[in-house]
Amino acid sequence: MARRDRGSVGLGLALVLLLPATAIAQATQQFDPQFALPGKDVVWVPTPAAMVEVMLDLARVTPQDVVVDLGSGDGRMVISAARRGARARGVEYNPEMVRLSKRRAIEAGVQDRVTFVEGDMFEADIADATVMVVFLLAETMQRLQPRILALRPGTRIVSNTFGFPEWPADDRVTRPDCDAWCTAQSWVVPAQVGGDWQVKGGPTLRLDQHFQKVTGLIVGPAGSTIQGGTVSGPELAFAVGDASVVARLDGDRLVGTRTEARRASVWVATRIAR
Repeated sequence: MARRDRGSVGLGLALVLLLPATAIAQATQQFDPQFALPGKDVVWVPTPAAMVEVMLDLARVTPQDVVVDLGSGDGRMVISAARRGARARGVEYNPEMVRLSKRRAIEAGVQDRVTFVEGDMFEADIADATVMVVFLLAETMQRLQPRILALRPGTRIVSNTFGFPEWPADDRVTRPDCDAWCTAQSWVVPAQVGGDWQVKGGPTLRLDQHFQKVTGLIVGPAGSTIQGGTVSGPELAFAVGDASVVARLDGDRLVGTRTEARRASVWVATRIAR
């Protein structure tokens, strides 16, 4: 019969007991992201907590909103939006960041109002967003611009520090008690109104749009140009001579009011060319 060495048995038993403890320690060790953590398209630089609130204030987030954060990092923006009663979703490429965000949402007690998606920000479904929050470099913002302009008119966009290279911000706020990443900028997605419109009972209106600014003219012998043309969300406003027009985009129609000499009348135009 073979004899067992008591020392070997004791060492083996110690290793068996030690292995579960090591596994448990590894399982419970939490991911701790470091400043400037490299990612797929960006590095992670967290928005300071005070700036998170400034951005959500600028976006006028309410419980009726769906807030989407592209490149959501550790989830702080999404969680803060959910604390305001909004439904919020973060899109983040790093799976460890996604797991960390989910844990923090549970700790904050808002897990029922948040979703964290592991994925590419350029492929994410954002169609339901009423508010979009981002902290991305200008070149990344430019890549996202076509998708953002395709969102529902009136969707609010808010960014930490960086803007779109050609699309001017509608509003901005700078924190005075701040050393870095101190400015929030916001935009409202404009309706796309560029093209030719046939005014009911009137002339053809030709509009040229550059984001929220609109120029144009009345097609015809007079060739009057419009003044002060702007688009905010679905609403177009401009003046022609002494008359002013305010109308909302409804499919391929603009429906609103024409006011001249304090007298208002219904104004309707139908799109005939883009």
